Amino acid sequence: MGSVSETVSTALSAALEQAHARYTNSHPQSLKIHDQACNYLPGGNTRTVLHTTPFPLTISSGQDTHLTTVDEQTYTDFLGEYTAAIYGHNHSAIKSALESAIRNGWNYGGHNELEPQLAEIVCERFPSIDLVRFVNSGTEANMVALATALAFTGRKKVLVFNKGYHGSTISGRAPSGKPSINLPHDFVVGTYNDVAGTEALVQSLPKDSLAAILVEPMLGSGGCYRGSAEFLGTLRRLASEHGALLIFDEVMTSRLHYNGLGSQTGVTPDLTTLGKWVGGGMSFGAFGGRRDIMALYDPRNGKLEHPGTFNNNVFTMKAGIAGCGLLTTEKLDALNGLGEKLTSQVVDVLSNRDILRDATVPAAPVADEMHAAQHPQRPPKMFVKGVGSLMAVHFAGPDREVLGGLFYHHMLEQGIYMAQRGFVALNIMLTDEHVALFVNAVEAFVQKWEQALKW
Repeated sequence: MGSVSETVSTALSAALEQAHARYTNSHPQSLKIHDQACNYLPGGNTRTVLHTTPFPLTISSGQDTHLTTVDEQTYTDFLGEYTAAIYGHNHSAIKSALESAIRNGWNYGGHNELEPQLAEIVCERFPSIDLVRFVNSGTEANMVALATALAFTGRKKVLVFNKGYHGSTISGRAPSGKPSINLPHDFVVGTYNDVAGTEALVQSLPKDSLAAILVEPMLGSGGCYRGSAEFLGTLRRLASEHGALLIFDEVMTSRLHYNGLGSQTGVTPDLTTLGKWVGGGMSFGAFGGRRDIMALYDPRNGKLEHPGTFNNNVFTMKAGIAGCGLLTTEKLDALNGLGEKLTSQVVDVLSNRDILRDATVPAAPVADEMHAAQHPQRPPKMFVKGVGSLMAVHFAGPDREVLGGLFYHHMLEQGIYMAQRGFVALNIMLTDEHVALFVNAVEAFVQKWEQALKW
């Protein structure tokens, strides 16, 4: 048995080396630019998530559903700028809004008429937000939301969840000794969708110490695991009982329903954070919620200050107004329906080849020990999770990293651009034909590596 496993692993590793060689030969200009970038940027990179092995593609342009590289290779975009490019590329309405902003100048150093318009749109669209403030990214939105909770409650502890991601400075990784750039808050890390464990964890904390519970209604970067109604309802109850604020991070999930995914949970948070698409694909973030909490920032009589040179920049304000106008209830329902179709058809591919057999598709991120063949709750070696227009392809088992690398390069060779980690975010320009292209590519991969994908 061991020798068979070693043979499979050796074959997978050899195949990945060959894929890397083909990739390198096909993208000489991207490699050249990457090498040049390494002279001035650490590893040629200023945004960690964009690094891929053996080196990243360099994009030269985007139009509608496609991206083109400096090597003149064109791909159908299934990444959607990690949810921000929900409009596709170079959408005429967004382009027109930006051109209009340029005509009137920028960097005013004063208020503009656009900011109350976008604020009204946000408050009317997301029922948990009475008042809102703008920032420049989802990371910043979550940072300031946490700072707000600490100031409002006068407490220090913050409950986050393993694999939760709230920006580069608030990552809910379990303690591992690995260096990070997490903020020096007094974080407590729970297990996502673990109702009993979370209850016990909160009850174990010193009295009146918990300031906030920060959670995504669906783990975004953590793998598209949806929070159960029981889990999110428990968080609401625990926050209320302990005098803490419940914060929904909807930077990614706000696109999964016209009113945000949080509105469909039966739970009302005290604060909500937004980002990405709400600013029309420009640099954007926002946090808002209960009127009494947000009143802390009223400069007429509030206690907190929150400056920010670009909080109300005209490019984001103009693009945000245009973008939110594009994403009607009907448009979002259609997009999320297309995503459900994609996820369902990929599940069918895996089921039809028995990849999901004799394994348990998990409801939360897979713990390290679950990758062993003998684990009673071992996940399938390949499975998908998702809600609406967001999906993640997962690999498990001892060869999971090699399989993930092979899948990424296989999809590129089929003309599909997605995250190396398996993340997919659809945009409104994609159609049933594009979904068929993706599903057929998955089918070809599973057919080729069927035996390696089974326990």
